[in-house]
Amino acid sequence: MEKGVLWTGLSRGFTRKCPNCGQGKLFRGYLKVEPNCAACGHANGRYPADDAPPYFTIFLVGHLVIGPTLFFPFIWTWPAPLVVGITIPPLIILTLTLLPLIKGATVGLQWALKHGERAVEPVDPETTVP
Repeated sequence: MEKGVLWTGLSRGFTRKCPNCGQGKLFRGYLKVEPNCAACGHANGRYPADDAPPYFTIFLVGHLVIGPTLFFPFIWTWPAPLVVGITIPPLIILTLTLLPLIKGATVGLQWALKHGERAVEPVDPETTVP
């Protein structure tokens, strides 16, 4: 795998553009992948990105935001309803902002990994020996 192809797929996907051409939109809506690119016709719908984007988003938000936040004294000294009211809205906004970016990068990664893949000839079950 070529390093440039991997970076190209990740960066184009992260910017929510078609990983194949970098011109067309990757998403039809918030998270719905456009089945075919309007610019180049590439079938982006064939790259399943179901569970990985939420997992990576929660992983990033949890480790980069929630973990360090626990070191601030207000978390432990202020009343719990106030802390929840202050911290939950930014966490929700950050999570919902990162989710489509990470989903796009996941689709771009899958494109890059399959970019150099050759077509496999179908196997005829009648000619194969068990």
